[in-house]
Amino acid sequence: MMRELPFDQVRTLLAVIDEGTFEAAANVLHVTPSAVSQRVKALEQHTGRVLLIRSKPVRPTPSGEIVVGFARRVALLERETRSALGMSGSAEPTRMSIAVNSDSLATWFLAALGRVPEEWRLCYELRREDQDHTAALLRDGLVMAAVTSSPDAVAGCSARLLGHMRYIPVAQPRFAERELGRGTSADPVDLMAEALMVCFDRRDDIQDAFVRGLRPGRRANPRRHSVPTSEGFVDAVVAGMGWGMVPLVQAAPLLESGRLVNLVPGHATDIPLYWQQWKLDSPALAAVARAVAAEAAEALSDPQES
Repeated sequence: MMRELPFDQVRTLLAVIDEGTFEAAANVLHVTPSAVSQRVKALEQHTGRVLLIRSKPVRPTPSGEIVVGFARRVALLERETRSALGMSGSAEPTRMSIAVNSDSLATWFLAALGRVPEEWRLCYELRREDQDHTAALLRDGLVMAAVTSSPDAVAGCSARLLGHMRYIPVAQPRFAERELGRGTSADPVDLMAEALMVCFDRRDDIQDAFVRGLRPGRRANPRRHSVPTSEGFVDAVVAGMGWGMVPLVQAAPLLESGRLVNLVPGHATDIPLYWQQWKLDSPALAAVARAVAAEAAEALSDPQES
């Protein structure tokens, strides 16, 4: 017969993951680091699995990810149940952990959270990650929901299409004239491939993919700047550091003011964005999902309508 998981030990494991160290978890739980260590060891003995990688910060093992996901689900349901019953301590706000890509965070996502009724008393813990990797945080049990480019639902989660974020190739006018040979007979796409570009980070492939999409087999210049914030990325392009793929919603006012030019009018890259969340009967999580879907319907594009 399977034994129940001791929830005080499960809570302790979750605190260690969230805080990153045994000492920090002990401060949150108001116990000694030794007590935290003993509880985690007892839970590992109970499950017959190693649950933590003792690094700094600590990381869950695959088995630990399963337990952490369970702990988050139970903690959320417990808070909502206490609130519904009006029990003592139910006024404590519910923490909602969400993974979201940088461009969504800089454009439409915060407005979505602003749609959530205040009565839910939610505190958000937003984890910024590339849209191709946010699902991994769901899989690891580190977040309850994520904006992701993957349509394939993580085990135990549901997925729905929010819309598409449209990116266009832009540059500062002087940079375009100097580096891309405006007014010459040279092909602008070939010139783009040779020009200095701006990327978000080393995993950012959108500029390279845009060039390959127009010229299969063509490789972009390996000389590039990495600017790992959405706002900083746009600022770098406006400053003439290189060309880059910028979300249309950010580029539109800069195009209108003449601070940026579209390098290949009529061509764009549409990145699909999905909302994935735990399959959990949580009214608070459902309220956030409704708000995100409503804002996305207004802010994101539908390529079929273009």
